Amino acid sequence: MPATTDDQVERVRALVAAIPPGRVATYGDLAAAVGLSSPRTVGWIMRTDSSDLPWHRVVPASGRPAPHLAGRQLRLLAEEGVCITDGRIDLRTARL
Repeated sequence: MPATTDDQVERVRALVAAIPPGRVATYGDLAAAVGLSSPRTVGWIMRTDSSDLPWHRVVPASGRPAPHLAGRQLRLLAEEGVCITDGRIDLRTARL
């Protein structure tokens, strides 16, 4: 488990909750905003504590969701008006 404090977890959760519909943030964006050493720590937080959050608005820096989430995540983002081309989120237009 990554070394995180409860405060860091809550800060990540608050940032994710604040991402408006039609916008996205990358794992790296969130890690930098909270002062975490790695985007992977945000991934760990999202895997373990995000069922009540708009998890679909957090994406890899490549703009391509993980294969096991891609169908659902891309559908949810498209419903919010996010531009998606060939399975990739257009970060230039959707990123916070």
